[in-house]
Amino acid sequence: MTPLDYGKSYLLGRNPENEVRFWVESRTRVIDERNGKIEDFLQCASCKSEDTFAEQNLFLEDNYDFLPIFGPEYGLIFRRNAWLNPNYRSCLKTEEMFGGPIQHLQEHTRSKNLVTPDEIIRFTHEFFPVVGQTEVHNDETDLRAIIEYPVKTLNIRKSDSVYQIDTGPVAFPDLGARPERLVDSISLAFVAFNATHFADFIVEESTPIVNNQDTVETHVYHYSRRISLAASNRLYAGL
Repeated sequence: MTPLDYGKSYLLGRNPENEVRFWVESRTRVIDERNGKIEDFLQCASCKSEDTFAEQNLFLEDNYDFLPIFGPEYGLIFRRNAWLNPNYRSCLKTEEMFGGPIQHLQEHTRSKNLVTPDEIIRFTHEFFPVVGQTEVHNDETDLRAIIEYPVKTLNIRKSDSVYQIDTGPVAFPDLGARPERLVDSISLAFVAFNATHFADFIVEESTPIVNNQDTVETHVYHYSRRISLAASNRLYAGL
């Protein structure tokens, strides 16, 4: 999968009342190896709930994070309030999301696969944009996924040539079951790795808030569920 140039990749809604442009923040390709079906899910950058084109008071009082994911047939909208709101996750036809998106996905015309830690350190110091791809597979369900993202945080230590990426959110697919709709397997997560053979994810879900007496006061949506998976990780520098 040729990495996207995430500085130039957008979706544009077709609704004439609001032709909103979303920045593509990650791409997840899910491959069903039993039937060859491939679906790409484009996760876009988060914004805040707003009264669009109002004359004043543009942000809604009971404000929430708003994050869309567009699939080929179905998409998701995540609305995260400060409280555990019941409409946190909405699934709808992609054609119904802002009139259906126009995709402008720009691939890197030239990129270099960074194979060694020393290459990663060098291209980090030279300030090249870096894109990561994390490939995971489930042998029981025969589902494979390639999760691709611009690397926003990249830690390096030159003294012993080590690195670690930590970035997100990304569209994380649960490959442990074969849902009727692949979109139903998607959650929001952050990804981290410092080797080529595994990746750690922290997934957003309902999370208890505990007081000093270890009593659950309430629940909120938070990145709290940790998962470690065998993976094939690749890093590319855009040239």
